[in-house]
This record gives sequence, C-alpha cells and structure tokens, in this order.
Amino acid sequence: MKHWPEYLAEALGLGLFMVAAGVVATVLDSPSSPLHDWIANADLRRVIGGVAMGCTAIGLIYSPWGKRSGAHLNPAVTLAFLSLGKIRARDAAFYALAQFAGGLVGVLLVAGLLGDAFATPPVSYAGTVPGPLGTGAAFVAEFAMSCGMLLAVLWVAGHPRHSARAGLVAGLLVALYISVEAPLSGMSMNPARSFASAAPAAAFDHLWIYFVAPPLGMVFAARLHGWLRHSRYTGCAKLVHDPSIPCIHCGHQP
Repeated sequence: MKHWPEYLAEALGLGLFMVAAGVVATVLDSPSSPLHDWIANADLRRVIGGVAMGCTAIGLIYSPWGKRSGAHLNPAVTLAFLSLGKIRARDAAFYALAQFAGGLVGVLLVAGLLGDAFATPPVSYAGTVPGPLGTGAAFVAEFAMSCGMLLAVLWVAGHPRHSARAGLVAGLLVALYISVEAPLSGMSMNPARSFASAAPAAAFDHLWIYFVAPPLGMVFAARLHGWLRHSRYTGCAKLVHDPSIPCIHCGHQP
C-alpha cells in the first residue's frame, strides 16, 4: 500500500465532486430551493449546473491531489489507461475501489447535510437515469460521450505543447455534456459516480448502463487513438503531469 497517497487522492477527488454535484443539483432543482423558483427555465438551470460541474472538474484535476494521482476520478478512465499499459493492475484496482468509496461517502455526506431536499424527487440523490427515449438511447449516449471524452483527453495530453490543457478539455466537455446530453442518460460517464447516487436510493434498475457503456467507450477510445495516430499512446496515466510531483505511473521523480 505504498501508493496510498494516490489512492486517497482519488477517493477525495470523486468524493468532493459528488459533494459539489449534490449541492448544485439540490440548489437548482429542489422545489424547496429559492433558486429553483428564480430560474424557472429547466434548460437554463441545466446549463448553469453544467458550468458549475465543469469548473469543479477542472479545479479537482489541477488541485494538488489531482496532480498527485492523475485525477482519473473514474474507473472507466483507469480501465482505459490499464488497457494502454500506463497503470499497474494493482494500482488500477485500488484506484477503482477508492473512487467507489469516495463517491459514496460524498453522496452520504450531502444526504446528511441537506436531507430530504437532496434525497427525494426530483433531485433523488443526484442520480443518473435514462431519459424519455429509454435505455437504448442512454446506452449509446454514454458510450459516445465516454469515447469522445477520453479521445479528446488523450489527444491533448499526448501533445507536448498542449498536454497541460488536458484538464481544461475534460472540464469543458463535462460542462457541455451536462448542458446538452443530460436529458438522454443523466450524463454519467462514470460507474462510481452513478453507483454513489444509486446505492443510498436502492435504485439499481438501470445501473448496468453506467457500468458497461462508459468503460466500453473509453477502452474503445484508447484503441481508436492509437489507430488514428498510427502509434501507441506515449503519455502518462495522469491527465496533467506536473514535473514537480512524483509519479507512480511513469516513475518520474522531481
């Protein structure tokens, strides 16, 4: 467990993301929130929420703990880097465990603080569920978003001149996806994020979508990137590689 600081950073990162997601969802969508009445347009509330969560993702990626672990914050991202040979299997397993644990603790913390406003509909623990078009559309949307996200991140992170902007790209896509796609699938891309919301509500009916589509999409993106670039990904498993911070993935020491 010598890499426990990285595992803890992953747990803390997704935990804080879920705290932010829970607070934002409650403030914007709970009928008991004054802001819900002030901003009557649901589409506008969704865009505001998307911008807030995109900024949260960027902040976490560029935070000291995000730079320490690489800010995967998502088992699908970790699995994709494992498929590229950029993270050890043991580290990948503990990253995933930390992500699931951190996300769940974050949701339970918000539930304890905000109570029924967060736990009851329409917020419902900030859960991700298929929209009116059904499970098929949700599955395709989650696969496509996940593929697009990782492909963009790998493309930028693997470019020497632009690698430091990979976190910005990820955050901007989070904001865009929430603003545009959320009505189709709830916008997850993350098995641990969806599990964290589903577990307290015992809402497991559609959880398989978020356990299957995002990992498939991101692993496919990892392979597609190599095919498009005609070479294997040469970067690190970190979204942002700060040379002043040691790296358990590539062995860098400052």
